[in-house]
Amino acid sequence: MPASTAARFTSMMSLFVVLGLVMAACTPGNSGSPDTSASGGPSGSASTATGGTVHIGWAGAPDSLNPGNGLLEESYILYELVYDTPIGLDGEGNFVPELATDWTPSEDGLTWTLKLVDNATFHDGTPLTSEDVKFTLELYRDTADFPYLPSYCDVCESVEAPDPTTVLIHLSDAVGNFESRMAFMYILPKAIWEGVTDPIAFENKEMIGSGPFKLVENVPNEHVTLATNSDYWGTPANIDGVIFQTIDNSDARVAALTNGDVDMITEFPATAVTTLKNTENVEVYIADEFPGSLRDVFINQVTPENCPPDDGKCTGHPALLDLEVRRALATAMDKQEIVDVAKLGTATPGLTLTPLGLGDYYANEVSDYAFDVDAANKLLDDAGYKDTDGDGIRECPASMTACGPTGDLTFRFFYADDIDSAPREADLLKGMWNEIGVDLTIQGLDPTGALTAACCPAFDYDIMLWGWDSDPDPQFLLGVATCAEVVSGFSETGYCNPEYDALYAAQGIELDHATRVDQVHQMQQILIDDVVYMVSYYPQDVEAFRTDRYSGWLTGPVTLGLTDPASLTVIRPVQ
Repeated sequence: MPASTAARFTSMMSLFVVLGLVMAACTPGNSGSPDTSASGGPSGSASTATGGTVHIGWAGAPDSLNPGNGLLEESYILYELVYDTPIGLDGEGNFVPELATDWTPSEDGLTWTLKLVDNATFHDGTPLTSEDVKFTLELYRDTADFPYLPSYCDVCESVEAPDPTTVLIHLSDAVGNFESRMAFMYILPKAIWEGVTDPIAFENKEMIGSGPFKLVENVPNEHVTLATNSDYWGTPANIDGVIFQTIDNSDARVAALTNGDVDMITEFPATAVTTLKNTENVEVYIADEFPGSLRDVFINQVTPENCPPDDGKCTGHPALLDLEVRRALATAMDKQEIVDVAKLGTATPGLTLTPLGLGDYYANEVSDYAFDVDAANKLLDDAGYKDTDGDGIRECPASMTACGPTGDLTFRFFYADDIDSAPREADLLKGMWNEIGVDLTIQGLDPTGALTAACCPAFDYDIMLWGWDSDPDPQFLLGVATCAEVVSGFSETGYCNPEYDALYAAQGIELDHATRVDQVHQMQQILIDDVVYMVSYYPQDVEAFRTDRYSGWLTGPVTLGLTDPASLTVIRPVQ
């Protein structure tokens, strides 16, 4: 989902998600047993104290308390803390029991049997049974206007609940990624949601789940307060609760940590790493992510015939429909410089829409565009884009009758303003592309409002910088580039290629792992060949926390990333 938002929507699809939409589920067993790499208090020894409210500073805020509607990473963090899923995901990428103690397929792979725990309850005291699981899966599957979750159960032909702890899921096709689909099915209380006439409009202000934390208060764009669920069916957290405070200014976020106003911050500029490392009682954590996230620069290439009839504005610059222009932009993009300057090395240069953390699904053999300014200039020269008036910016060929408001290669460039490094990245790109006669008009926009409105399905932009958090399986992210998602608002590029769609459909039901890997790699090469996304880099997880307040933060193999609630369930106040 797009990653500030597998979620974008990553800090939306930051996607995204967060998502993405991007995310790891916690299991009750893992939550209660921090490993030897847990970070202790000032002396390094673990504390046995309990209680206290953890204050966390983050850059954004949830866009929806309704799990079906969530786009941003912050929303999915809340879902992971407040809800449970049938199958969990640990910090090493293993699928583990959560609500389901075990799950087994039939011999033909078309029916899965889930056995549920028998002591789970929702926050209002109502028992959680197979009827709630059945209702939730069907709700997500059948509510087509939910942006992300319907795709996870699109193969669920029917669901049965023969007894309170058994769920039978009958599939239309056998699939090789059943576990990853169940890892994001946030189980809802049927007793509440069956009375909802419009799931899309339902704000879900009480946010009743069965997870280790429960919602106390949500003040949009200010703070979200969670209380520990002391009656949690698994292992309850050792703290009293968590307050997520929105601090949109990155310098203020760093100052809040160093001053002790917050106990942890989740995003801060790379320039602050050294300062924080040298601050007493502050520890900085930097690590590669699983399953990973990416920063991408994507191009509006929706064609007039594919413009969504109801919501589409489709105002993209016509020159961006020219593959040679897109290839020139990709060739003039110095990804290593972006990593070195904007991220100070805390990232890996990007390649494909499937990030490094997905193992053999990451197509490291595909051909990218080598950085070469001369080659990029030649691509534009050969395609007929000349700087005829000598102002340094190329104009469209005379044969292109409609070419933007000025008739030259000046593109609107929007970025998510909750990504700390985005302004620097945008400036770097502007400088790189000025070298080939292309200019940018740069504007930072709120991902919860103006950026989403301009993106999709309006397609009211030229180029955007955003990001995605990945699922543990490549299917979710690869789905954003299918033709069917142009009208739905899930596609942010408007790209449509029947060859790509055919591969996407085939990999979704392919049971042979090696064959599916090959199909996924072919899809990644197509996206690079057609310059659908220019993936700038794969960021590392960079977070910082105070060691004089709470001990036990998990730094490996479970990362600090708050989309895994493991740390928040095991940390204790320092005595």
